[in-house]
Amino acid sequence: MRSVIDIVDLSVEEINGLLSTAKDIIKHPKKYSKKCKGKKIATLFFEPSTRTRLSFEAAMIELGGSAIGFSSPSSSSASKGESISDTAKVVSKYADIIAMRHYHEGAPLVASLNGDIPVINAGDGGHCHPTQTLADLLTISREKGSIDNLTVGFCGDLKYGRTVHSLIGALARYKNVKIVLISPKELAIPSYVKEDVLDKYNMEYIETANLEEALPTLDVLYMTRIQAERFTDKAEYERLKDSYVLTREKLNKAKEDTIVLHPLPRVNEISVDVDDDKRACYFEQVENGKFMRMALILMLLDIAKKDKSKYKIDDSKIVYNKFKCKNPVCICQTEQELKGMAKDCDGVWRCVYCDKNL
Repeated sequence: MRSVIDIVDLSVEEINGLLSTAKDIIKHPKKYSKKCKGKKIATLFFEPSTRTRLSFEAAMIELGGSAIGFSSPSSSSASKGESISDTAKVVSKYADIIAMRHYHEGAPLVASLNGDIPVINAGDGGHCHPTQTLADLLTISREKGSIDNLTVGFCGDLKYGRTVHSLIGALARYKNVKIVLISPKELAIPSYVKEDVLDKYNMEYIETANLEEALPTLDVLYMTRIQAERFTDKAEYERLKDSYVLTREKLNKAKEDTIVLHPLPRVNEISVDVDDDKRACYFEQVENGKFMRMALILMLLDIAKKDKSKYKIDDSKIVYNKFKCKNPVCICQTEQELKGMAKDCDGVWRCVYCDKNL
């Protein structure tokens, strides 16, 4: 049984196949309008969401299927203390595929290991957001003609920005992609992203705090929101929240064919005067997310027809209950009787659920 918890669960060939399917859906929507007739997606969203939840539901409906679920933990049995493991087992009896968003890092992985249907990670805390990455890749591909040979700048919250972590993990496997990391030092990219992706794939990257100096070099600018919900220290959030604001005046320093992306929602990090600029592609990004989620649903349901076994992880480098993860937002802090899992990453032990060093 295939699930998609992290973008690395998909090979480059699979991603390119999803891009091709999405583009075909755009050209021939009627051809796909009954592909999922009789199928149901369960959208289990333990965190607020507009675009991701509605796009999953719209994706399944446009494929001829239907959607069930909830949009907040208060309307689910989680409010009564039900575990993610049990939720996944129960929902597997009602639906054919799950899309899950959760504030605890690793929650969708737990669901995939316990349920009997494919699980798609729709965002787990500050960890991963693979389907946003698929939306980003389709937008880049459609707007730039290729994903290879680009310089991509990430600006804002690179520490907690799960969309940033996932997209860098995907871009690392394309040819000659250069990365520019633009953030205050307090919101710099986590060490595990550097170790697992940037260093592992020998990506060329630079770190800077100056957006205006970086702009003329970029083919793609990926803006992010400083996320209040990820901060335990609200004073630190207030100090950093307005670190970067992209205005039309600043954007004039960029190339004519630079594109501006944003996973949304925005607060004030992109001025509304940028919206009418031809380089602003963040609303096209939203629609592209629906098409890529349609393609992914089709792929996972097709695989599920042939493979009914539970989702498994490669445990050749994993030890159980040897270390205790101290990440306060890791699912292992709250899930009932959950085994601790640590993986050996070149001599460094890391939590399997949240990727933090142990």
